[in-house]
Amino acid sequence: MGGDHGAVEVVPGALAYARAHPEDTILLVGDEAVLAGFLADRPANVRTVHASQVVEMHEHPAIALREKKDATILVAMDLVRKGEADAVVTAGHTGAGMAAAVLRLGRLRGVDRPALAVQMVGTENPFVLLDIGANPDSTPENLAQYARMGAIFSERVLGVDRPRVALLSIGEEKGKGDARIARATELLDATDLNFIGNVEGKDLTQFSADVVVCDAVLGNVVIKFFEGLSGYIFDLLKAEFAGSIRGRLAYLLMRPGIRRIRTVFDYEVVGGSPLLGVRGSVIITHGRAKRRMIEHAVRVGATTARERVPERIAEALGAAARNAGPETAGEASTPEAGV
Repeated sequence: MGGDHGAVEVVPGALAYARAHPEDTILLVGDEAVLAGFLADRPANVRTVHASQVVEMHEHPAIALREKKDATILVAMDLVRKGEADAVVTAGHTGAGMAAAVLRLGRLRGVDRPALAVQMVGTENPFVLLDIGANPDSTPENLAQYARMGAIFSERVLGVDRPRVALLSIGEEKGKGDARIARATELLDATDLNFIGNVEGKDLTQFSADVVVCDAVLGNVVIKFFEGLSGYIFDLLKAEFAGSIRGRLAYLLMRPGIRRIRTVFDYEVVGGSPLLGVRGSVIITHGRAKRRMIEHAVRVGATTARERVPERIAEALGAAARNAGPETAGEASTPEAGV
């Protein structure tokens, strides 16, 4: 029900995945009276779960989740918590999605802060960039945890063997950057990860690493710049080709190549961003996502759940954290105070 387009795009995208993957079951959470108008030809593996409220995009997530107990995002998270679903996919309010995941599912044992990851597309395999929105004030220890979680996602979901992990910083020399980068470098050097040091912004298009780690402010700026720049470049090309007869003739000759280049910048195929570090598979996709991107987001959610990514992250964070006492950070009562 959320996002810029709501059921108009979310439902057809989910149905497209359901038809292509009859082995999986799709649960559409929302106002059943609204959903019914899009389900005349739904396949047998699609069900609805009623929820009477929606967190709107302009609402403050903490206030909305306190006041809207029957919000779709809370109902969906409860389905995962109770074992009635394996993954949540949402195009709705990002802050509400992250808060609801921590509130209803809790953090994995040993995870201080969950991180929002994204697959950056290109001519080769996508690389994973995290954090892109969950934690604007990450510590060196947080960055080291993001690296571990990102490496597991890269290996298990993207199929990268022993992924190369790097920190995004102002210089390529190992450890160069602020005190946080220097300390994170020390922590990562002490792990068994394939840590290669730093990468700069210019390196991102060269795919010199499979997992790139940064704080949320930097990560969000990077992805928004990539999206804006790609749109700007194609707008320039469109204006140039349309400006004269010679330009239109040139476009006819170059059209196959331009189409191939467009596929490199096609961010819809990445589907959505997994929220790594919570007790369940949660995929947050663009608020402006249309049906094609929703279909890809459901695919990412299914793969994340099938590969048991949350469980693998918990295992990889160490026996000490797993065998610690009762975990207050991951209990629903603690994050609720912040929501």
